[in-house]
Amino acid sequence: MRCSAGSDHRRDGLDRGQAVVELALSLPVVFVLLLGIVQVAVVVRDELVVQHAAREGARAASVSATPAVAASTAVARALQHTGLGVVSVRTSATGVDIRVTVSAHTPTDVPLIGAFVGDVEHTATVVMALEPP
Repeated sequence: MRCSAGSDHRRDGLDRGQAVVELALSLPVVFVLLLGIVQVAVVVRDELVVQHAAREGARAASVSATPAVAASTAVARALQHTGLGVVSVRTSATGVDIRVTVSAHTPTDVPLIGAFVGDVEHTATVVMALEPP
């Protein structure tokens, strides 16, 4: 009995060491997965911001006498605190509606993930009816 009790005590000590080794081996994988989730969240946030900016630009352009200037100003205001680099703001009017397209660039700057995923380009287009002056 004594021998088996002593061996059980020794096995518990080894099991605790095994758990630490398993944690040490799995922790980097968990860390990389968390960084990936953070990068996906940043990209989704920036996509929503670009869509919002295009909507703001189209709304401002639809009620303005100078649609291109109004759209550019509204897009700049919508993106001023986001840190997104606006690639372009294009407007085209057909006489009945206005189309505003906003393109922006999101760098993948989350550590480790940026090496696997390239920078992301976001483009959003909104068409809105022109309102009479």
